Amino acid sequence: MDIKYAYTILYVANVEKTMHFYKDAFGFEQKFLTPEKDYGEMITGETTLAFASIELGEANFKAGFRKSNIKNKPFGIELAFASEDAEGVMQQAIKAGAVELEKIKTKPWGQKVGYVKDINGFLIEICTPIKG
Repeated sequence: MDIKYAYTILYVANVEKTMHFYKDAFGFEQKFLTPEKDYGEMITGETTLAFASIELGEANFKAGFRKSNIKNKPFGIELAFASEDAEGVMQQAIKAGAVELEKIKTKPWGQKVGYVKDINGFLIEICTPIKG
């Protein structure tokens, strides 16, 4: 069986606004956006980061789902973006509207790691690559 991790999809109130945030915060370019602006994809590397409207999520999940909210604690899942310039990425993300949760710290194994919430309340780790 050949399986490949293809997408992470976040359900958000405003797909287009969220895509603009990810472009401004991390430099990701738009790959695709539906004419209805209820689903869009970003170019982030091998795995696609996508956004779908809450309305589309409600249509997909008849029993509903828990919506992210910037005012609440983040879900226990994160997106992680690695860069040799983690500090610079952190500052760029905050300037674009991210909320800092944890300042960048150096872990015992030498990796620098910090955390922000995006404009929808989703947890993002900003880190340097792990040296192996």
